[in-house]
Formats: sequence, C-alpha cells, structure tokens
Amino acid sequence: MNRHADTVGDPAQAVSHLTPELWERANRRLVRKALAEFAHERLLTPRPAGDGRWAVRADDGTVEYRFAATVMSLDHWHIGEVTRHGPCGEALPLDALEFVTEMRGSLGLSDEILPVYLEEITSTLASLAYKLGRRQAGAAELATAGFQEIEAAMTEGHPCFVANSGRIGYGIDDHHRYAPEAAAPVRLIWLAAHRDHATFTCSRDIDYERLMRGELGEEVLARFAGTLAGLGLDLADYLLVPVHPWQWWNRISVTFAAEVAGRRLVCLGLGDDEHLAQQSVRTFFNASEPSRHYVKTALSVLNMGFMRGLSAAYMEGTPAINDWLADLIEGDEVLRATRLTIIRERAAVGYRNRLYEAATDRHSPYRKMLAALWRESPVAGLEPGRRPVTMASLLHTDDEGRSFAAALIEQSGLTPEVWLRRYLDAYLVPLLHAFYAYDLAFMPHGENVILVLDGGAVERVIFKDIAEEIVVMDPDADLPPEVRRIRAEVPEEHRLLSIFTDVFDCFLRFLNAVLATNGVLDEDVFWRTVAGCVAAYQRSVPRLADRFRRYDLFAGTHPLSCLNRLQLRDNRQMVDLTDPSAALQTAGELVNPIARFAPVAQVVSGAAVAAVRPES
Repeated sequence: MNRHADTVGDPAQAVSHLTPELWERANRRLVRKALAEFAHERLLTPRPAGDGRWAVRADDGTVEYRFAATVMSLDHWHIGEVTRHGPCGEALPLDALEFVTEMRGSLGLSDEILPVYLEEITSTLASLAYKLGRRQAGAAELATAGFQEIEAAMTEGHPCFVANSGRIGYGIDDHHRYAPEAAAPVRLIWLAAHRDHATFTCSRDIDYERLMRGELGEEVLARFAGTLAGLGLDLADYLLVPVHPWQWWNRISVTFAAEVAGRRLVCLGLGDDEHLAQQSVRTFFNASEPSRHYVKTALSVLNMGFMRGLSAAYMEGTPAINDWLADLIEGDEVLRATRLTIIRERAAVGYRNRLYEAATDRHSPYRKMLAALWRESPVAGLEPGRRPVTMASLLHTDDEGRSFAAALIEQSGLTPEVWLRRYLDAYLVPLLHAFYAYDLAFMPHGENVILVLDGGAVERVIFKDIAEEIVVMDPDADLPPEVRRIRAEVPEEHRLLSIFTDVFDCFLRFLNAVLATNGVLDEDVFWRTVAGCVAAYQRSVPRLADRFRRYDLFAGTHPLSCLNRLQLRDNRQMVDLTDPSAALQTAGELVNPIARFAPVAQVVSGAAVAAVRPES
C-alpha cells in the first residue's frame, strides 16, 4: 500500500507506523537477528542454559538474554523467541538500542561510532515497523506477483547486516517518498550540466543523442531546450543529468549553489516518467516504460557502511567495463551454456566541481554528489512466459513464517532437490567459472542478482551492479587500459572467500536455514546438492584442474570473514573498493559444509572419473 498521499503534509500521519505494538514487534525481530549474527561472527558467545536453551549476558553481567536456538551449518544460529532478564531474573522488554549499548564492549563500538550506529539501528527499526504495519502478501500470493510488487515486499534487507536500513539523511517524509518499501512513484529531477564541467561516456552500441531520445522522448527534450533558451542558453552546450529529488533539495541546490548561480548547472524540472526505488535505495526502475533503463543516481545518504554517492571520475570508466565483461561472457562457452547475462551499465554522466575536487581526496563525499548511470532493464530481454524476481526474495518469509522459496518450489512441480540444483546450475556455476578461469569475482548477494523464472523454476540468472562490484584478483591480469581499475591485489589465502563468504556464508547459509526450518529440504541434502553442482562443474572443465587444486572449494575449513565487524569498526566507509581485501575482518575458521561431500576418484571402464562422496 502506498501511504505517500496520506502522509505528505500531515506530521502525525507520517509516524502512524510508530506504535507501541509495531515497535515491540520490530525490536523482537531485530534483537533476534542481532543475537544470531553477532554470535555467528563470534562477537558474542552464547552459553548453554539447559533444555536446549542458550544465554548471553551483557557486558556488565546485570542483564541476560535467554533463547532457544539450533546451530546449523556454517555456525548459523536459528533463534526462536528471546527473553531479557534483569539482575534478579525479572523480565525486561526487548529493546535493540539497549541491546547495543549493553553489548558495546563486546561489539567493539568506539565512542565515535556508537551514536551513529545507534541512529542506524533506530532507522532500521523504524523501517521494519513501517513494513510490519502494511498489508503483507502471503508467500503463495507473492509467488505469482509482479517484479516490482516482489521488490517492494521484501522486509529483511541484507541478511547479514544487523543495521541494514540506516539511510541516515532521510527524514520521515523522505522515507514515505523514496524508500523502496513505500512503493511511491518518483519523478526524477533533471539538470543541465555544462559540458566544460561534465563528462559522458557510453557503450559502443549507443551514443548520447540516442540515449536521451530513448529515455526522455522528443517532447520532453524540446521542453528542456525551451527552458534553456528562455535563459539565453543552448541545450547543445549542456549534458542532461537525472538527479534523485532528495539530492537536489538537500545537497545540489545548497552545496552546489555557486554552480547553479553561474548557470554551469541549470535545473530543468521533473521528467515525465514515474520510477520506483529499488532495494539499493538510489536505483530506480522505470514504472511508466519498463523497457527503459534503470537509473542509478548519486545519493548523499549513509546506508550500511557507505555514503551512497557516485563519483563522476569513477563513473567515467563504467560503460567500458560493462562492455568488456559482456564480451567475456559471450566468448566463453561455459558461461554461454549457463545462459548468464548481465544488465549492462550502458552510459554514465558526472559533474566535476573543481573547487571541491581540489580541496578533497578521492574518498570525499563532496566528489560523489552529482553523477548518474543508465543500466539496462531486464524486462526488455525476457523470453515469452518468463518473469524476473530479485534473488533476495528466496530468503523472504511472510507474516506466518511461510517461505517464498518454498512457494516457488511448489509452483514449479519439481522436487526440492531438483529445483535447488537448477537454481545452483544457473547461479553458482557462473560464479565458479568466473573465479577459476579469470580470477574474476562478483558481489552476488540477493539484491545484485535477478532470477528469470519459468513457472516457479529458475531458468537463468542476470547479474547487475557490475562496474562498482566486480574485481579481477590477479594484479598482473592483461586488461584493456579503460578496464584496469577493476584489478586488485588480493592475497592468495583470501581469493576463495569470494565464494566461501559472498556465496556460501552470505547467501546459501540463509537459504539452507529457510528451507530446512520450513521442512522443505534437509540440511544434508541441501549441501550435498551444492557439492554435486561444484563437482559437476569441475568435471566439465578438466583444463582447470590445477586451479581447482590450488583453490580447493572442498577444503575442510575456511576463514570466517565478518561483515558486521566492518560496519562496527567504521560505519561511514567499511571498505575501499579499490583494495577490498585490506579491510577484511576475520574470526577464526568455519567448517566447510560441502567438505564431507568432496569428490573421490573412481575408475569406471578404465577411465578415472569423479563422484560426489556420500555422507559418511
């Protein structure tokens, strides 16, 4: 339900979701998640409390949290109801903010980081209360819903991060206008940026004029040209830049006021198309014309460890990187066989404010205030009868605890094991081959992957968010000059974490728990199916056998790389994207859930082949 019309201008109605009942429900959910993920990252150490229950004490020992839990593969804590008790055993209400302050020593929160983190937790609670207060479609109903209905229905956010909806900078009115869960139509603001201060780059199969005609249409272009002519200016001297409305009202119109006054930037007003914010907050889907591009905009809002701006300098190389990756996929027979595609970031535009650039380093948010890119829409390339869903939806459960993934499995008519294997062949095999054949890693979390469904079964996948997220981990890789920024020197022992952490620990761990706790698929069957997919891939590419031995995906253990620890240490800039391994926070080892299903050599008709080892 879109509450936008009811809440704008009514300050009381704007906070109607902040009720004691919804706030208490949100706190219960977030405390449960905090206990689970902080225990997983070994920041907290639950101790047995008898009868299958566990306990965690606050730093000063005066407060205790008690809960039932099952510890699953990859040290995943599946936690039931949580209770909180005072020094005399009295029951206390659950409060995620008090939880953080009670555990601040264990969590390593500095005096500087603590208040910002508390604000992020508060914002995450408010977002969750908003989601809990709306009418939610059941899993079965959602399984037949449209692409954007499913996108807006997601309630969890990133499965690993506890503070995953911080959005510091948004006011409550902004939440109703621009948060993905609000599903409020948004018209972007368009600026004209003088070509002396702006740069535009694009893929080889498009140019600026064609892009703008396709995105805006002749009527809007004529209107913009007329606005400039009325000021004695010529559209030919400018590049058009789409801007998030929040960014215009809160940053560009103030921080770049000198550029506006000097007519280096000219506000042209609203575009005609209505857009919907995606889970990534700053990216918009064109709801008026779904075949038109996604638009990714700069947004100077702090969310989940990063200021969500876009650097004009960084955007410049984006189309070339996307072209390079598209060519690589098209030229590789293994990747072609998986039917993997990417939605390319086909064009980028950025404005360079020379005064701020001279006064700051490359990490400064002042360099990331005005840029945008256009990304292909997945809708245009769909085969008849197919539909897209965000991969994040596989982890979604409805108000009754029913799994969206389970509803898709039932809809598909396949057995859960066969359904899972088809999904893994489409999702995991491209990631494995990119790593082993090219030292190439993606950031393949749920929001960055689109599943193409045939009925309820996964037929193929689409990767997105390419240029900012991919990395070639061989610093000596021979890459075209315009692509070399994606090279990074990653230590040997960290390279396979692109699979162990980003895929196994940060996604499959949760999918396994959802399916197992919903009674859909046993844990052993889940991980045996994963192992079978890996083994089949490795058998299919014998020329990479040395790489498989060098980077052993069936190793007994792997390092536990911790995402919350990054955010707790620095929630403004968790990672330098040009040196991603430098910031890693590890906490011992995790048992690899596919190790016990490692292939063993068998001899059949005189030929050595590999088979998945049965459970011992």
